[in-house]
Amino acid sequence: MQKIIRAAVVGYGNIGKYAIETLESSPDFEIAGVVRRNASDITPELRKYNVVSNITELKNVDVAILCTPTRNIEKYAKECLSAGINTVDSFDIHSQILDLRNSLNETAVKYNAVSVVSAGWDPGSDSVVRTLMEAMAPKGITYTNFGPGMSMGHTVAVKAISGVKAALSMTIPTGTGVHRRMVYIELEDGFDFQAVSHAIKADDYFSHDETHVFQVEDVETLKDMGHGVYMERKGVSGSTQNQIFKFDMRINNPALTAQVLVCAARATLKQTPGAYTMIEIPVVDLLPGDKEQWIKKLV
Repeated sequence: MQKIIRAAVVGYGNIGKYAIETLESSPDFEIAGVVRRNASDITPELRKYNVVSNITELKNVDVAILCTPTRNIEKYAKECLSAGINTVDSFDIHSQILDLRNSLNETAVKYNAVSVVSAGWDPGSDSVVRTLMEAMAPKGITYTNFGPGMSMGHTVAVKAISGVKAALSMTIPTGTGVHRRMVYIELEDGFDFQAVSHAIKADDYFSHDETHVFQVEDVETLKDMGHGVYMERKGVSGSTQNQIFKFDMRINNPALTAQVLVCAARATLKQTPGAYTMIEIPVVDLLPGDKEQWIKKLV
């Protein structure tokens, strides 16, 4: 009989809400509880769950699904790993992923736990596709074009900047892996728009891309969770040139992120202690049930 995995959801924003939905539809999981900064804020859909302010208040947790802002993930992950609880997260600052993996690996090994970092759709499942494309054509160029759509990580980063009351960051692909960031903000009273705009553009999330900031009256009227990616690799297989691979999807951003997180949470129970990115995990470990059944079906 397959073991039921007890998962805790840490954070209850957009991704956290979809993580609950995904866990509810996954028969090999049960929800151990939800961790919120304000544990007294129990919305109607959470009343059937144990809502706490610290994961140590929950019992028999196998894995923590971290649905917190990217810049808080290392702190929360180390707290969970130190308690012997596996973790998964959707950390999305590409240039810092290797450092995070190495940092969490030390803690995970010490406390006999497993961490899967950057387990969203990009980085995450798209990383697996890019890796496969690279193997199929070792010489060549891959272009990853995001959007158009709302970037949750970038939006959260804008909200953290002083003077921003509400925000929306849209990613617009311009081709060949180059993107434009369109940022819409509601401004707090007493703040200068030009100063806030400068702070946004200087943030590491935006400093490498063409970024435009606009002040609006109501961000909510602009929001749409739709997003997508189009990846193309043109390269060489052996000595044969002009091999072209394409991958295209249009998605609900937080829903897919939550689904990949839950799959990665399942995979943590199948790895030896340590920290991993998704390209280091056998893809079959993301799936429930017997491995041989999947081999028979998919190979």
